Amino acid sequence: MLLGIDLGTTALKVAAYDKKTGRLLHGVEKQLAVETDESGRREQSPPKVEQALVAAVRAVGKALGGLDQVCGVALASQGGSTIIVDRENGAALTPMILWNDGRAFPEFRSLAASKPARYWRTRTLRDEPGMGLARIAWLRNHQPDLIHERNLYIGAGEFAYHRLTGVWRQDACNALQIGAYDSRSNTLTDELAAFAGVNTDFFAPLRAGHAFHPLSPWAAKRFGLPAGIPVAGPYMDHEAGYLSVAHVSKRPLQCSLGTAWVGNFCLPQELQGTSSIQFAIPAPHTAGHLVIQPLLTGNVTWDWALAQLVDSNAKRALIKQAKIFEAALLPPDGLVALPWLNRPNTLHPEWLGSASFLGMGPATQRDDLVRAVVAGMCYELARVFGAVQTSGAIDSVVLSGGASQGLQFQQLVSVLFDGLPVYQLEDAAWMGTRGALHAFGAKVSTAKVRRLRPDRANADGIARGYAGYLEAFNRLYGHVTAGEAYAVTTGKSQ
Repeated sequence: MLLGIDLGTTALKVAAYDKKTGRLLHGVEKQLAVETDESGRREQSPPKVEQALVAAVRAVGKALGGLDQVCGVALASQGGSTIIVDRENGAALTPMILWNDGRAFPEFRSLAASKPARYWRTRTLRDEPGMGLARIAWLRNHQPDLIHERNLYIGAGEFAYHRLTGVWRQDACNALQIGAYDSRSNTLTDELAAFAGVNTDFFAPLRAGHAFHPLSPWAAKRFGLPAGIPVAGPYMDHEAGYLSVAHVSKRPLQCSLGTAWVGNFCLPQELQGTSSIQFAIPAPHTAGHLVIQPLLTGNVTWDWALAQLVDSNAKRALIKQAKIFEAALLPPDGLVALPWLNRPNTLHPEWLGSASFLGMGPATQRDDLVRAVVAGMCYELARVFGAVQTSGAIDSVVLSGGASQGLQFQQLVSVLFDGLPVYQLEDAAWMGTRGALHAFGAKVSTAKVRRLRPDRANADGIARGYAGYLEAFNRLYGHVTAGEAYAVTTGKSQ
């Protein structure tokens, strides 16, 4: 039996699998509370995250009659979070500041402007520094006593992996988000760390391939697992998610429609790809780089629409939204939603929030706005990956994440990527736990998929809506470098 852990932004999942067949034996999910306020704060409590992890593992054990047969554990985690800890004992000295916390945006803009985009691109293959460097600057302004050699800057993955093994290490994508990682050489570099006034010793070492560390005796007792069994990870959750679908076709685009919407794919060697905000890391299963391409939208936008436009009660909102889309999939022609909710304002970057509606009139109803939000999110997905599709860099699309369960999202995406087979994961909720187990063999990490059929009845309306979206986007948001679509050219990939 193998145990997979997926420490996400708002949910923690632990699942047990049969090592030989890959069959899911039992899974447990725990919700993780996020504390927010008007300043852009998005934080979690590390002790509460650890408590949830222990409780989830033990709950799996209770359901299966014990965990004595577990012979390996693997960990995937959301990347880009920040915790300052005591490097000796791992005690958290700050809350976990999540990747989408907006309080360090002023420091980020200042740091990004200190060098031209080509400087950052030649080192990180993206046009901007990692938010982690800006967050260290922000912490210096608020808690300067934390930034010294006795402490360590870590994220959620390092935190959980250390709790399991007593070893500090991180994945490459998390290191990119921190800002101290050179994508060309796959190393941490003092040149980049120096922008935050630290060196690479202030960060956890990089994970080496799929190497294991043994589960510590302390963790074995705490989690109810056999001591000394191998632990793999930490993997960035999108890296693990991609590994769970890498078998679907030769070059799949795995779209994670979760808190953040992200597309993950491996670029063929004969093509070169560029994006101002891509994360390019060594491919975990083949030669070359895995591209992790965030979108500037996600289920933060969808959750806002449900709460503000449908019903403040989450359960009632989900029931009501289904009826909205049963009545009609698309908004009226001309109504466009630009879904960059959790971004700096495009006109005044010192203000937070860049989502907007265009084309509202006296007859516009709340239901129309809900439909426009969903359509806008799917149009944004198609816009960002349009060149990836037409270049032949991908040969299928696989949907996962919470929004992939929504029929309206499936209908829109299946048409927008028509010409390619579009699939949905059958056990999408557990893909991170499964993909993280790739180090133990491809069989156990392989997720099942089902093919989606394009919604031909709405194809013409979707085409009109997409064209209108592109026009509105280019006029209002086209100057924003971070929002540029992924570009593909002929030539050797990075």
